[in-house]
Amino acid sequence: MCGISGIYAFSPEGRESIQNLPKSTEALKLRGPDSGGHFTHGAVGLGHRRLSIIDVSEVACQPMFDEAQRYTIVFNGEIFNYQELKKQLQEKGYSFFSTSDTEVLLKLYIEEGPSFLKKLNGFFAFAIYDKEEETLFVARDRYGVKPLLVFQDEDKLVFASEMKSLLAFGIPRKLDYASLYEYLQLNYIPGPASIFKGVKKLMPGHYLLINKKGKVDNKRWYRIPYDEKKVKNNPLSYEAQQKKLVELLDGAVQRRMIADVPLGSFLSGGIDSSAIVALASRHTDQLNTFSIGYKDEPFFDETKYAKLVAEKYKTNHTVFSLTNNDLYEHLFRALDYIDEPFADSSALAVNILSYYTRQKVTVALSGDGADELFAGYNKHMAEYKVRQGGFVAETVAALLPLWEMMPKSRNSALGNRVRQFQRFGEGMNLSAKDRYWRWASFATEEDARSLLSGKSKRNLSKDVYKKRRQKILSHLSQKGDINEVLLTDMQLVLPNDMLTKVDLMSMANSLEVRTPFLDYKVVNFAFSLPQSSKIDGGMKKKIVQDAFRGMLPPELYKRPKHGFEVPLLKWFQNELRPMIMDDLLSDAFVEAQGIFSVKEIQRLKAQLFSKNPGDVHARIWALVVFQHWWKKWMA
Repeated sequence: MCGISGIYAFSPEGRESIQNLPKSTEALKLRGPDSGGHFTHGAVGLGHRRLSIIDVSEVACQPMFDEAQRYTIVFNGEIFNYQELKKQLQEKGYSFFSTSDTEVLLKLYIEEGPSFLKKLNGFFAFAIYDKEEETLFVARDRYGVKPLLVFQDEDKLVFASEMKSLLAFGIPRKLDYASLYEYLQLNYIPGPASIFKGVKKLMPGHYLLINKKGKVDNKRWYRIPYDEKKVKNNPLSYEAQQKKLVELLDGAVQRRMIADVPLGSFLSGGIDSSAIVALASRHTDQLNTFSIGYKDEPFFDETKYAKLVAEKYKTNHTVFSLTNNDLYEHLFRALDYIDEPFADSSALAVNILSYYTRQKVTVALSGDGADELFAGYNKHMAEYKVRQGGFVAETVAALLPLWEMMPKSRNSALGNRVRQFQRFGEGMNLSAKDRYWRWASFATEEDARSLLSGKSKRNLSKDVYKKRRQKILSHLSQKGDINEVLLTDMQLVLPNDMLTKVDLMSMANSLEVRTPFLDYKVVNFAFSLPQSSKIDGGMKKKIVQDAFRGMLPPELYKRPKHGFEVPLLKWFQNELRPMIMDDLLSDAFVEAQGIFSVKEIQRLKAQLFSKNPGDVHARIWALVVFQHWWKKWMA
């Protein structure tokens, strides 16, 4: 796991930017604290920061060259089947000077060209320069586990693992108002767009091929193989499907336990991370597991369930039991690392878990991806019930005026249920596409637009926004089933929210996180399964729960799913109140900044400090994150 940056200059003016390569690379030091290096040749520059995982010797440092010095690679990620691929290359006459997966990647490209990507099992963003042809090949993994940002103008193309690294090249910082509008709804910015005009995210499963004439080909090399007809005619019985899932996931876990440094696993007490621990325990009797608990928030504390799994599999279990004050002390460290507005508040908990886990190990397994693959979210059950219809669904929708009047909160069981009923009622009468967007959002389009100042509204291109939204929702139809929703989640929520969160917060702590559920063999299998294997009227993530029922403590099946939460509302009403009222969201700052409506922010602040704040703290958090980002990167 590392950080990469690079440049291809198309003009003399572009070549002047190559001098910024060391600064750009240094900005990635937390991603790769162990070593760094640069390479330049004519119009091309490549930079690398290394977090040593496989082959920690100096010979595996990057940039790495082939023996003839024709090809150069910088690589962020891990290739889990590299030993198998290495053997194939050796049979063709290739020799190796290291035991790293980086060298295998480089020589596989030399042998096969871009088509080799389909052989890779892992996650990655990398660039390979061919000195003879003067071409630069840049690729990103199938699902977007590893990030890659790109900026191109007439003089150059630059790329980097993080925005702060890209900005070191001196690119223009012009706000993209369509991205801001999406952010105010979703709390993150969907790719390929970014917060800056001109900066794009290389999409998952895509690669770039750049030549000396400045031609840039952007090609898709992978798409999830979903075929509705084949899914409906899946020949496997449900029992056979369960067996196949365990078999594939076990292989994925085993592949991800290869490391030359200490390795462990996150263990939340949920089904997903517990299944990963159960499988990992087959391959080692010294598995380290890690959980965080909340001393001051018993409603969200799930460590007792994690302990049951740890005891069953005799892992070396560590619980980091934290107070609200502990969480608060890490708040600004996380905010300072974020270089594009990103307001999923659970990132704060992931940051803390990564911080403490890194003190024990360098690599951690996680259960991320299972919810998007197998329908594990409440919105999936809600969508299922809308599509099934019936008396209960219609009654909940009919009582929408009641739910709107009642107090709502994520911090209590009753308040959270009322909140869910209201969202269900709002979505019941919408089209499949509008409902998906509404349930993916924290604010409606109308609410987000009301937050913008008059100037911002004029700068917002509705056509650009609509085209982006239409593309994201293109897989959804009125007659489809949950698999269409999951396919959309895999292209919106997973890469732009869940994986971004884990990458940002783990890399802020120099920790590598590996996700067995996102092994491409598991993903391809998941999208061969019918809706009935994933969800029914009483169970989300059905096949995962059933497949591991015999391996996990029964108590895990008798509890609600909370996920990672942090006490934002309490902080806003106490410790963070001066920062909100007198600084980031003060009338004076908002008015001078000119982006947001002073009047609307006043209204949100009044709701925040009222007796019925509802879900407003999620929207306030999005504003706090943006304002903190603005002060650091734009003011």
